[in-house]
Amino acid sequence: MSTTISPSTLTPNPVTQVYSAKRGKLNWFTCSVMAIFHLGAIAALFMFSWKALLVAAILWYFSLSCGIGMGYHRLLTHRGYKVPKWVEYLLTICATLALEGGPIFWVGTHRIHHQTSDREGDPHSPRDGGWWAHMGWILSGEVLHHGNPELERYTPDLRRDKFHTWLSKWHWVPLTVSGILLLAFGGWSYVMWCIFFRVTVGLHATWLVNSATHMWGSRRFITKDDSTNNWWVAMVTFGEG
Repeated sequence: MSTTISPSTLTPNPVTQVYSAKRGKLNWFTCSVMAIFHLGAIAALFMFSWKALLVAAILWYFSLSCGIGMGYHRLLTHRGYKVPKWVEYLLTICATLALEGGPIFWVGTHRIHHQTSDREGDPHSPRDGGWWAHMGWILSGEVLHHGNPELERYTPDLRRDKFHTWLSKWHWVPLTVSGILLLAFGGWSYVMWCIFFRVTVGLHATWLVNSATHMWGSRRFITKDDSTNNWWVAMVTFGEG
């Protein structure tokens, strides 16, 4: 039987630990990385290859479905099911291929989101603006930087694990290694499609869950937040919409 753990049970004292989602100055490093990947995604259109597209689709599935959906979200954030540690670590590595940060950053942010969904303190609510919910919070969220103590308080289980702690710091390594291997065995067209195009599309797909599904869609149950079921977001996020 699977066991689901709510974010509050993994927080020492969620009542007194008030998270504050603030707009700050642009994080120029993050902005630069996002700009490079978006430009790379556009460049990929001029280097089309069916084989590169196929490999990109395979990596897209493993990074978003297995990595983000099964790994970061259902397993690490909610502890919705149990797997051997090696499977947990493998899913976590797959998630880093999506360029959405390390496990402590991603899980901490998402647990905060569930605790304060569409209320004061939600890191990415459309109530603070559609652009903010989709991408703005990544570019200028004042407290959403890797290793921030405010996020770490929400991930005591991950901080006790040496692998997750290490990968949270070096989360860019698996994507970098995969890029080098793709360049060596497939050439630049593989790099452009399997790294830049795939990652950029995957990022926007995930961000649509934060923005679009809290603005448009249908609701079967009345909740205190603005979350909805959105079929077209679900199509590009393996059901997360």
